[in-house]
Amino acid sequence: MKEFITYIVRQIVSQPEAIEVEEVSEEGVFIYTISAAKEDMGTLIGKEGRNIKSIRNMAKAKAIKDDIRISVNIKEDDKI
Repeated sequence: MKEFITYIVRQIVSQPEAIEVEEVSEEGVFIYTISAAKEDMGTLIGKEGRNIKSIRNMAKAKAIKDDIRISVNIKEDDKI
């Protein structure tokens, strides 16, 4: 699943080498956190969150097929 999410995200950003997906398992749920270059955050989220919603929907469809529970998040930058 991590490779699947990484592949999808790298297709839509301008700096694919900066994409990192972290996988953590908590109580039977796999949590995937996407890190991207600051310049790609707008593209990753998309207008009104459409891109990230689509990424989550594709990942959840694959998760249902694989019979697992997942959550896909974007890592927030603490620096403002």
